[in-house]
Amino acid sequence: MAASDRKYWNMDIEPKLNSPDIRELQWKRLKEALRWQYENTPFNRRRFEKAGITPEDINSFSDFAEAIAPVGQEEIREIISEIGFDMDKLMTHVFGEKRMSDLYLLTTTSGTTGIPTPYPNFRGALGDAREIMSRAAWRMGIRAGDRIGLCFGLSMHAAGTPQILWFENYPGITIVPIGAEAGTEKILQFMKLFGVTVFTGTPSLALHLIEKCPEVLSHPVKDLGIRILMLGAEPGAGIPEVRKKLETEYGARVFDLGAGYGCSCDHPVYQGMHWLADDLAYYELIDPETRKPVPMENGATGIMAGTSLHPEAAAWFDMRFTMMDIHQVFTDPCPCGMSGFRYKIVGRADDMLKVKGVPVYPAAVEGVIHSFPEKLTGAFRIVLDEPPPRVVPPLKLKIEHAEGVGKGDLPGLEAEVQEKMHRLLKIRPAITWLAPHTLERATKKTQLLEKTYEA
Repeated sequence: MAASDRKYWNMDIEPKLNSPDIRELQWKRLKEALRWQYENTPFNRRRFEKAGITPEDINSFSDFAEAIAPVGQEEIREIISEIGFDMDKLMTHVFGEKRMSDLYLLTTTSGTTGIPTPYPNFRGALGDAREIMSRAAWRMGIRAGDRIGLCFGLSMHAAGTPQILWFENYPGITIVPIGAEAGTEKILQFMKLFGVTVFTGTPSLALHLIEKCPEVLSHPVKDLGIRILMLGAEPGAGIPEVRKKLETEYGARVFDLGAGYGCSCDHPVYQGMHWLADDLAYYELIDPETRKPVPMENGATGIMAGTSLHPEAAAWFDMRFTMMDIHQVFTDPCPCGMSGFRYKIVGRADDMLKVKGVPVYPAAVEGVIHSFPEKLTGAFRIVLDEPPPRVVPPLKLKIEHAEGVGKGDLPGLEAEVQEKMHRLLKIRPAITWLAPHTLERATKKTQLLEKTYEA
């Protein structure tokens, strides 16, 4: 078999994903990782001390889940309140002096919902990052000769500049680091000029380029010849209606990437993202309310928490750390035939809204809106007059109608949208109609919540 025809990037590890064999390896590495954390990171040693145990007291995965409470942004904010905004002190406390002495590249989250969270890239982590990205790229069909247009934000963003390093050992490809900061016109021009075949960026940007390409280049986006869309940082690629629109308009295959170490497959029906890193990180689900572990059974739902099995290199998936993303997992074999359990992003716990006690996620609203591709542009905002999660009904939406939809068509269209949202989401929103291109398009993450109470 030619190297380019092999099924997986890593033929030693990937066939074993989500198997008893990999479970044994995980336990061995987890025991070593817990001892390392106890000895080297003040933040995690304090967590052991608070639980009244040492790593030697943990003798099973269930012991680990029972003894060590999960942590997230809330606990980091508590540290900030103690330490202040001295970022060096904060990172040394959380990651330890040993890792900080190995700091190579410092990036952050986008900061769209608060203070940007530092994402340090340690030299020791680069090998793991390259391995995970290579596993994902191979499954997506990226091969020698491809040119990858990097269109995430390059300036400080965790999914931006680091990707240049992550692809460093991938054979035969060329990186074209355009960056979301370039703006849509330059992005389109550079992709055409340099023959980009793989686009990587947010779903919002990919959708926006569909609208802008005829205006900027005088031809549809399909004529660019992009064959793979590698999308992440927000919902979209996993929303069937969005995926279908992107595949149709670009004539390309769409892949979802992130919210952990995973990527989607190319099965015609979205199956979620395959977890690719059983040997490098231990994945758990946690109940959003009780914070107790949720068994990893087919269809189970909970907040994802990650623990690095290579702690010298780890950043935020350190020890039962969560970004508050709610996942649904699927442990049954995927119809695509590839290894690894799968996870779908239900939403962020922080973004959940409650309307008459019914949980509503922005991603679910987006899915319904994109199911009307001929009548709606896909752009919308959820208007909040009070801090979430509770929403006094009805939920308020601003929605753009498509070109060619007249004023007389809106009452009927409104009834259609409301009926579908009621059937799928159990809500009947109040809709304010907007003309096409009224709402600002984002080249990075789109902020779907309009918080009038902050004005």
